[in-house]
Amino acid sequence: MQSILAGMAADLGAPMVKRILQGKLGDTKGALAGQVIDRIAEAVGATPTTLDQVIADRPADVVEAITSAEREAPEMLASYAAGLEGQFALAQAEMAREHWISWAWRPAAMWGFGVLWFWNLVILHVANAYWKIALPQTDLSVLFQLNAVYMGLYMGGHTLKDFAATRWGTAR
Repeated sequence: MQSILAGMAADLGAPMVKRILQGKLGDTKGALAGQVIDRIAEAVGATPTTLDQVIADRPADVVEAITSAEREAPEMLASYAAGLEGQFALAQAEMAREHWISWAWRPAAMWGFGVLWFWNLVILHVANAYWKIALPQTDLSVLFQLNAVYMGLYMGGHTLKDFAATRWGTAR
């Protein structure tokens, strides 16, 4: 549906709506494109899920909604840019205010796991072969489990929380 709307916007001469819907303006996750789709759906009296049917049934109304969204696009882009500036200012303030340990543990842990994996899979075997010794290797299942816990908590904490909420009903 997003590509259909982008094509219609291109045909109408609505370049900002077209670029937003194609992901060339705004974020890569589509929040700004979602706002444009919501505005178009609202203008034709539909929901984003039923917009496909409205495009097929009443294309003239959709054309008018796209034209309206094109007029509102500069305001949406300005609002989006202001939000990004606020997020950046907050991140800068937190980095300046807090101790370096509060943010440095994440990359340090990533590098640490990288070194442990490289040691166990490459360096240890080369050292054992070169010096004809038998340094013990870390149990890779233990290393994998530690790495998985770190990735689950740091990189996917919300996913883990959502899984627990749906599985055991422990959301808060």
